[in-house]
Amino acid sequence: MMEEKEMNGNNGGFSKAVKAGKRTYFFDVKATRNDEKYITITESKRRFDENANQFFYEKHKIFLYKEDFEKVTKGLNDAINFVETGVLPADYYDEPEPTPRRYNSPEDGNHTEVDSAIDKWFDSLDK
Repeated sequence: MMEEKEMNGNNGGFSKAVKAGKRTYFFDVKATRNDEKYITITESKRRFDENANQFFYEKHKIFLYKEDFEKVTKGLNDAINFVETGVLPADYYDEPEPTPRRYNSPEDGNHTEVDSAIDKWFDSLDK
């Protein structure tokens, strides 16, 4: 079940908490020193530290700046639509290839992951 809570701070900012299962997402509007607004999206998960015998919150943040809103919104909408329908966006093969990402996997150590979109694109060249 998803629960939402909105808050308006005294500084005119905006904050919205969305509880979604074991995670809570926080959407906060903040401003730079030049009063340029941006959004932080924070994913928070409650975890238990067996060594310290106590709970803690694991957090991951994304900062979204005004100049990126349109592209990020389109990418998110395309991904959600694909999950819900299985249909690729019309411009899927027109978009630039994603770059390889490095990530740490506790099970396997370091890996380089190349987005499956690149593999699909190369496979389509063979046909």
